[in-house]
Amino acid sequence: MNREGGSTAQAVGELLLRYGLVLVIGWIGLMKFTEYEAKGIQPLVANSPLMSWMYGFLTVRQFSAALGIVEVSIAILIGLRHWSARASAVGSAAAVLMFLTTLSFLLSTPGWEPSLGGFPALSALPGQFLLKDVVLLGAAMWSCGEAWIGGARVPTQL
Repeated sequence: MNREGGSTAQAVGELLLRYGLVLVIGWIGLMKFTEYEAKGIQPLVANSPLMSWMYGFLTVRQFSAALGIVEVSIAILIGLRHWSARASAVGSAAAVLMFLTTLSFLLSTPGWEPSLGGFPALSALPGQFLLKDVVLLGAAMWSCGEAWIGGARVPTQL
């Protein structure tokens, strides 16, 4: 194996990591404007001590739309890395907080798989659905750190 191949793989990986994160957060954020997604997140939010209070003054659809605005904004900020490391660092830090919040749903939402004896057997919802957020949290933390230090370079070509 040569260094050039490793450097190319790393550059491609960095692009996929950052802009894959942008794609996932942005796409899911846009989905928050649909009734389907609003109802899908309702049990997670309703059982969360961090977020359930918002249903006291927002409808399920209003909360979901507000969350969508936040998520799309985070995606845009992360995606601005080529033009503004600071904006990308802020967006990435917000994504870290967002994924820590969503991972807390694993603890607050009922649904460990009872047929397998409960904890630690993950149910489809919320367990398997939310477990991916561990990887997304790692991507957001990497993006935050890379943008924070300004990065030695921004991969623009392979």
